[in-house]
Amino acid sequence: MITRSLGSKGPRVSALGLGCMGMSDLYGPSDRAESIATIHAALDAGIDLLDTGDFYGMGHNELLLREALEGRARDKVAISVKFGAMRDPAGGWVGIDGRPSAVKNFLTYSLRRLGTDYVDVYRLARVDPAVPIEDTVGAIAEMVKAGYVKHIGLSEAGAETMRRAHATHPICDLQIEYSLISRSIEAEILPTARELGIAITAYGVLSRGLISGHWSKERSMAPTDFRQYSPRFAPENLDKNLALVEALRGIAEAKGTTVAPIAIAWVLSRGSDIIPLVGARRRDRLTEALSALSIELGPDDLARIERAVPAGAAAGERYAASQMAHLDSERRAH
Repeated sequence: MITRSLGSKGPRVSALGLGCMGMSDLYGPSDRAESIATIHAALDAGIDLLDTGDFYGMGHNELLLREALEGRARDKVAISVKFGAMRDPAGGWVGIDGRPSAVKNFLTYSLRRLGTDYVDVYRLARVDPAVPIEDTVGAIAEMVKAGYVKHIGLSEAGAETMRRAHATHPICDLQIEYSLISRSIEAEILPTARELGIAITAYGVLSRGLISGHWSKERSMAPTDFRQYSPRFAPENLDKNLALVEALRGIAEAKGTTVAPIAIAWVLSRGSDIIPLVGARRRDRLTEALSALSIELGPDDLARIERAVPAGAAAGERYAASQMAHLDSERRAH
């Protein structure tokens, strides 16, 4: 497994991480046994960065990880946990809580559910506009000092917030959406992260399956699948977005591979400080994603990809307007 550094102050981890959200929540039903088998397959393949959130299935995902990691050496796995997103019993979203007291409370429950004494990276899922980022990061820093957290990360934070957070305590990585069709970080956020020595853990590298090569207009979605409300999956946008995928498919076939690995390989090519998170819920999808590591994209390949899927080519925003409003990373653009 190729490794990359999780920022100038962070650990070395596998060049691909496994995002576990879909195993518990937001993408419709999942198979528990297959989810655990997929985590095991990822670990066996050398993936040692596992990303979760305490709100993924309201604790379900952390309990699933605990089960999957039973009998594995704790120090061989880096567990990244997001916190702060609050849910109601029906699964709805009721706000963000980044207060220092909440930080410690959320962490306490995560440690118990995960069955561990520490988490490797701890991060607020969305910046709380009511709480200075210095206060939130300062509270996590206390948990670092106490040994309950190894490193501090951020999620969907803008450049100014990154600077303020990093001045409070070294930040190892920023988790943020980055893919061929979500490139807004390139203007300001990515240069700022590089200036500060902060890595990017890129989620949504296949845009929630949209640019995986497996999506179609005929595909139905479960009532609990949040992609029903995602603008890029909306009927008025889907045809244009799937046309981009077909253009990418031609490039993939010429390289003897499929669409998903090409899309992941493109993210990998953007810099050694970028670690894509793949959201595979099944072993076959994981195997396909892992093949991206063996794809070499030369200048001609990258130029073809850029022509097929130019920056800004996607139809629709990456989230619905109500969710975009909560993204510190998008505040300048909206």
